[in-house]
Amino acid sequence: MAEPHVFSDRYEMVNHIARGGMAQVYLARDLLLDRPVALKVLFPELAVDQAFVERFRREARAAANLSHPNIVSVYDWGQGESTYYIVMEYVDGPTLSSLLKDGPLRPERAASIATSVAAALDFAHRRGVIHRDVKPGNVLMDNRGQVKVADFGIARALGTSEDLTQTGSVMGTATYFSPEQAQGYSVDARSDVYSLGVVLYEMVTGKPPFSGDSPVSIAYKHVKEAPLPPAQVNPAVPRALEAITMRALAKEPAGRYPSAEDMRADLLRYTGGEQVLAAAVPAAAATGVMGAVGVEPTRVQPGIHDTAVVPPTHGPLGPPPEERSRGPLYALIALVVVILALGGYFGGRQAGLFGKTAKSLTVPSNLIGEPEATARGELRQMGFTNVKSQEQPSSAVKSGSVVNSNPGAGTTIKSSDPLTLLVSSGAIQVTVPDVTGQQQDPALQTLRNAGFVPNVVTQSSTTAQSGSVISTNPAGNTKAAQGSAIQVVVSSGQAQVTIPSLVGSDPASAGQQLGALGLKVSKTQPEASTSVQSGLVTRTDPPAGTAVAAGTSVTIYTSSGPPQVKVPNVVGMSRDQADAALTAAGFQDQFTTVPVTNPQQNNAVVSQSPSAGASAPQGSTVQVSVGSYQPSTSSTTSKSSQ
Repeated sequence: MAEPHVFSDRYEMVNHIARGGMAQVYLARDLLLDRPVALKVLFPELAVDQAFVERFRREARAAANLSHPNIVSVYDWGQGESTYYIVMEYVDGPTLSSLLKDGPLRPERAASIATSVAAALDFAHRRGVIHRDVKPGNVLMDNRGQVKVADFGIARALGTSEDLTQTGSVMGTATYFSPEQAQGYSVDARSDVYSLGVVLYEMVTGKPPFSGDSPVSIAYKHVKEAPLPPAQVNPAVPRALEAITMRALAKEPAGRYPSAEDMRADLLRYTGGEQVLAAAVPAAAATGVMGAVGVEPTRVQPGIHDTAVVPPTHGPLGPPPEERSRGPLYALIALVVVILALGGYFGGRQAGLFGKTAKSLTVPSNLIGEPEATARGELRQMGFTNVKSQEQPSSAVKSGSVVNSNPGAGTTIKSSDPLTLLVSSGAIQVTVPDVTGQQQDPALQTLRNAGFVPNVVTQSSTTAQSGSVISTNPAGNTKAAQGSAIQVVVSSGQAQVTIPSLVGSDPASAGQQLGALGLKVSKTQPEASTSVQSGLVTRTDPPAGTAVAAGTSVTIYTSSGPPQVKVPNVVGMSRDQADAALTAAGFQDQFTTVPVTNPQQNNAVVSQSPSAGASAPQGSTVQVSVGSYQPSTSSTTSKSSQ
């Protein structure tokens, strides 16, 4: 079996997840921290453009600083194997695009997902990061149902400066980008609001507002055409949610929500059964083809339809003068005719001249839980002619559906008798207790006592004590439906990270790795080392493998090379004595033989380099010259002559 591929000596590839327009995405395991991660590896052909690489680095750093429950975390980024990569949180769950393959979502579910996405966008916008590629494929749900938005900052890294354009092209996903993106104009946070409006439209209708044979045709429609109101595509879409969607889809940025937080607030009003602030206007006016005049916002109550206004039959100044002069006479004649007609009708009914009398009918028992329009249709087919509606709060039956009837099921009444459908107006709205700062168990009990279902998520915090509540969604002291779920964010204390081994690393690279983990570099300290090359990291303090809180300061030690020691004096020693002395001092030695004329220097050290007492790097080599006695020729000749 082939060994698994380890990317950049740290990330072990597990399997391929997806392929995008600029990268491959893999499920990998971080061998250092022993956790699953999503590894996004850029295509090598994108890594040769130095301007792109610099933008990529800048935006990857910005994305790594976005720590939010609804944003996929960026753990690390860097260079490896002739390309660049990003290491992200692995979300074990489906994408929104896979959920939409089964058709539109329930309006409440769609609004809930859009609320979480808007929260993520607002958090990023307030930190200067614009997503620029909001689409269902970048919205993920983990196995607890938590919504997370991915790929922050990556689209921005592809821009030439502050926009998504390149020469002759527009970067992004045509189905979801804004009119200003389609035209290559500069964008701001409101461009993300438009893209979220497209995603919300697709969630409630099952398809995006614009489609076409090519990205160019879709882009044209984004700029020039008004989308069909969602309720015309799916009649089940409530008017209030339709109004929110259409305002987000305004062609001009000024016609949209000013920020993602404003859109999120309106979505919370909708899910809470309150009036929304989106404009309830015809599609053409609400979307405002580029250059259209804005419309004053109108409050829309969820589930309540607009009342049609009948235009006057005359001009703006009323009927002509001759008609005004005859007005009282016409009114008197009309009144007499109406009185005579009504008298004749009721008299005829008593005489049996207008058909059959009302018949007896039994109120059916299958109305509860049905949408109001469906129930009315069934009653009409059965022969009931006097059906009315009355709203009634209910936490058991969804808004717009029948809770009960008056008279109740099984009652026999005349077909013309009044029959009132009690229609759910949604759950009773109650105030969410403010439990921020409380410990988890009593806070959860307080929420349960108020009629809510708390769902706990944990989040590290540098300020909140472990086990205490950081926040709730919806927030404390706001209104929410009784019986609805409340997300409770509980502090897990300061995030713990493990200091990696950095021995042999470049100090700058080591500092980047520590920074990506949320640690700080307090200082860089040199120290002598015989095992690490000069200028590279020898160790850290705290040492590698230590678990510390995020934000902890770490000292990086770098090699200044081997220590300097004094060379011992070996002149006059024998070869063996000199070798022992130099080895004990930590030096290597290299011996050479030189001729000497003094018999006393035979087999003794006559010179050394470096000289005795000089400082040299421990482990370096000392050159040693050993004498070899050779009698001089003149001395030999003299002795022979004697």
